[in-house]
Amino acid sequence: MAIKIKVARANVTEGEKVHIQVVPGPGDTGSYQVHVHRDDRSDGEPIEDFGTNKVRETGPQTFEFDTSGRVAGTYTAQVIYGDNGTNVEAPFRVWARQEVDADVTLHRAASFPTKDQALWVAIRNRTNAIGFTRYQRFIDYVFGCDLKEQASLSERFLEATLTNKVGLPLEKLPGMPYEGIQLTLHGPYAYSVLKFATQVFLTLESGVVIRENEWSRVKIFDLNSEGLRINEPSLTLGDLANRLSQYLGGSRGSEVLPYLHRIVRSVLALNAAEEQEVLPYCYGVLQHRFTQPSLIELIWSYWHEEGMLAQTMNTIAMRFQNQRSAPNDPLAELEIDPLRPLNNIIWGYVQDEHNRLTVRRRAFEYDHHYGLKLLGRAVPELHTADSRSKFLEAFHNLLYRTAVFYREDADTTVIADAFPLLNALKDVHLLLAEGAHNQYGDLPWTARAEMLTQQWMLARPEMREFLRGRHMVPYQEPWMGAVDAMKKLQGWTDTTITHFNQLAVDGERLLLSIRFGDWSELNNTEEQARNWARYWKPELQRYLYGYLAATGVDLMADVTDNREAATRYLQPSMLLQRRLSAQARQPALAAPGFSAALAVKASGYAALPGVGQQRALKHETGE
Repeated sequence: MAIKIKVARANVTEGEKVHIQVVPGPGDTGSYQVHVHRDDRSDGEPIEDFGTNKVRETGPQTFEFDTSGRVAGTYTAQVIYGDNGTNVEAPFRVWARQEVDADVTLHRAASFPTKDQALWVAIRNRTNAIGFTRYQRFIDYVFGCDLKEQASLSERFLEATLTNKVGLPLEKLPGMPYEGIQLTLHGPYAYSVLKFATQVFLTLESGVVIRENEWSRVKIFDLNSEGLRINEPSLTLGDLANRLSQYLGGSRGSEVLPYLHRIVRSVLALNAAEEQEVLPYCYGVLQHRFTQPSLIELIWSYWHEEGMLAQTMNTIAMRFQNQRSAPNDPLAELEIDPLRPLNNIIWGYVQDEHNRLTVRRRAFEYDHHYGLKLLGRAVPELHTADSRSKFLEAFHNLLYRTAVFYREDADTTVIADAFPLLNALKDVHLLLAEGAHNQYGDLPWTARAEMLTQQWMLARPEMREFLRGRHMVPYQEPWMGAVDAMKKLQGWTDTTITHFNQLAVDGERLLLSIRFGDWSELNNTEEQARNWARYWKPELQRYLYGYLAATGVDLMADVTDNREAATRYLQPSMLLQRRLSAQARQPALAAPGFSAALAVKASGYAALPGVGQQRALKHETGE
């Protein structure tokens, strides 16, 4: 006998059907029975009986066993053949059906690390390091204002300063004992020392490095935040330092930004000896400009200029010199007594006017770097030799494409295309490089130092007594209330300085990441642009919102007609001028007779000026 039994599938899930095939051998005749048994059944009775069947000479016969409602376990298909009851068996297993309640979640496309991510961490770290809050803490440390234990540091700093100025150690100055000395600086020297301390502060914080919080209590580095931005929660400071060293080419013997290394090797065509950093009097690369560049962008000064920071301090300096800024000067009651330290600082500030940058010089450089222009009586029509006329269009196009990328990246059903971002980054990078000539090396640094000292003076308690601002407004830095109060008094723009400061800080970081990134490299991939957009998303979205709040133009909106496109590329100063004009046209809601009563009962105070004047101050000597 050669009859056989087969099971098509040896493993099935409850509810499926098992096909049992009986294949007779040559010469087999008669009949056979087909049963199905469950192996764990003790009585041995079949659970399915397909009856008696005759052997077919034409071929095999198939039986169908339905497992619906059957208990999971091992089963046996059995054929009983012939008079002597010969058995042929084939086992199979029935598995229990698993009911799974699963939620399907889609995630955005993954990104892979790129070597330039460490540079972005360094940019955030260095821009945090030269922020106003840390600068104010540095000045307090140097001069021992609040911390008694820092008095020795103050003495050492003043000693080094006077040694540099006079040429003699402090203890050797004629008639000046060293022990128990308490220095008092009169005349313009207090402001000069403040200027020098500001230069020292910026020098100490320059370079492409990543440092922790160090001496100050101001937080400039947050490892958890950087890990979230790079999407590596287990990131360590050592990992970032190693990646930054690799990006800067530490294997070459000196750590230099690839962008600057490309300039020195390809454009300047210097030999190996001429790549050495030298003093300004020698031939080569200027000391520290190659290996330790200052991460400062002039756009920081531009947005603070538009926010009326410099104009506020200039107005105070005019009133300090007994000059009125309007027929009815709102600063008529500004009286800073000579017993206050700020009085002597402002005196030095006024005396140093010939050494400061004028608004005209800054305006020329804004146009040279970014094609941005200032409007106002203090800035007549400028005839610039070289203007970045395409920068504003390229930069705003980059911001728009980034907003489009964010919308696509948030949609988990698509993979956002970052290649348009890569092209836009190259365009802005090249435009920034074109403007990095002539005064680029020194003017942004000088403008930053001067505006930091202006912020420090406006944050003084003496200033807050007069320009106190609104106490319930949560300003990020203590000088902001004075600027907003001055704008209110003078009838300037009613947009808070908070938005302009936000544009300054975030705009600087974005442009630094584009300027010093090696975006002209031909082998760059869209992965770098994708990582750039994801890393700088908080700054980009804050900048887009700040621009909308300050100018009224939404750079994220899709352009539907030519008029919207033209508005997007208008000068920010022109948009601000339009908003000021609209602000001036708003009708007043004063009660009848209120103005006359105010004139009679408060005749000893200066009336507020009209709000139709220009945003900038009238041009004065030295400005």
